[in-house]
Amino acid sequence: MAEIVTIARPYAEAVFRIAREQGKLGQWSERLAALSAVVGNAEVAACIANPNLTAKQKAELVTALLGGAVEADVASMIQVLAGSDRLAVLPEIAIFFESLKSAEEGVKDAVIFSAFPLDDAQQQKLLSDLEARFKTKLRPAIKLDPELIGGVRVEVGDQVLDASVRGKLATMAAALRN
Repeated sequence: MAEIVTIARPYAEAVFRIAREQGKLGQWSERLAALSAVVGNAEVAACIANPNLTAKQKAELVTALLGGAVEADVASMIQVLAGSDRLAVLPEIAIFFESLKSAEEGVKDAVIFSAFPLDDAQQQKLLSDLEARFKTKLRPAIKLDPELIGGVRVEVGDQVLDASVRGKLATMAAALRN
């Protein structure tokens, strides 16, 4: 796994620099997501791993699966990755690119664990409160965790905000033991 990370990071950084210079971070994000989806397909992955196909054939396959007409910079990237036999790392490149894009835009990922489903109004209120608390724009992922009993538990990077009933009970239990 570390090898894939080592391979993917420089490509992601290069693409990020190009996207930032062009002012097209959003477009490159979409392009990489599409490339990642194509390469992530099991049948396509098998073709990419086939040593009997040339780099050109692999690049043409990926380009065709994207709809055939791709921008010159995307086609160039596909050819470079195919020539280096690195098309398979496209999903990791996309992940690194998204983390660089988020850092550039000042957005952090937030995982919100809730004991109960939240409606849209509750999600918006919670998100605005959390953004004020963490002083950054957040991209939420909401997961249900009935073991919380009530409330929410939020993870933003290495910070954790536990406003759940279960967390409060654990705090009370620790206080009573002392």
